[in-house]
Amino acid sequence: MAHLTLERDGHVAIVTMNRPEARNAWSLELMARMADAWDTIDGDPEIRAAVFTGAGGNFCAGADLKLMHADQSDNPWHKRFKDDPDLHWRAMLRSRRLAKPLIAAVEGYALGGGTEILQCTDIRVAAESAVFGLTEAALGLFPLGGSTVRLQRQIPRTVALEMLLTGRRVSAQEALSWGLVGRVVPEGQALETARQIAQQIAANGPVAVQAIKKSVYESADLDEAEGLALELAIGGPVFKTRDAREGPKAFAERRKPVFEGR
Repeated sequence: MAHLTLERDGHVAIVTMNRPEARNAWSLELMARMADAWDTIDGDPEIRAAVFTGAGGNFCAGADLKLMHADQSDNPWHKRFKDDPDLHWRAMLRSRRLAKPLIAAVEGYALGGGTEILQCTDIRVAAESAVFGLTEAALGLFPLGGSTVRLQRQIPRTVALEMLLTGRRVSAQEALSWGLVGRVVPEGQALETARQIAQQIAANGPVAVQAIKKSVYESADLDEAEGLALELAIGGPVFKTRDAREGPKAFAERRKPVFEGR
């Protein structure tokens, strides 16, 4: 069985880490398939939003520590990593950002790399029983997925440092109160809620959606004047697209717009 699956539901892609027996810890196959999934999502104009989740009641326990120092030279997926040294960083979304919105659906454990890659998603839904944690320091390791840079930009620095330096596990309610996740839902409902959000996004104009996401991220570290200038440069061309004509026309005709992504 593949360690990661990509399914399509209309304009929404569902990416599922699929090693439930290992709490979806990352194997070479899983990471290679993650990198491929991101390429597929951004390369297919029919995909307008994606949901990222884990099978078997857990999100992801990070790297598979049992495999980390094992000899994997006979692993058929090993050659891809040998030939492409940046592959694991692209898989973890450390060295890229998707153009399409990515919604995380978290049940159970999201530890180590599971919390690291969570920071690369745009919208995050967690079940009440979800558990987060950056456990690398407790193992004598370093969170190279980007957490020492990204986490302090997403939650208060003192809280980020507590998570990073203690390695303690954090509840869904704590994560919600800090802004690490945006919603907490009853157990078993994270995926369905994330799918609903993704469908709402996918029903909107894809050119506008991607431009809005681009503007938010690229203006984040600019002062207001620079940010507003960038917003104009990114958002202005949207008004010249077919979708920008279709939306108001459909509104006037009291029908749902048919967006083409052009």
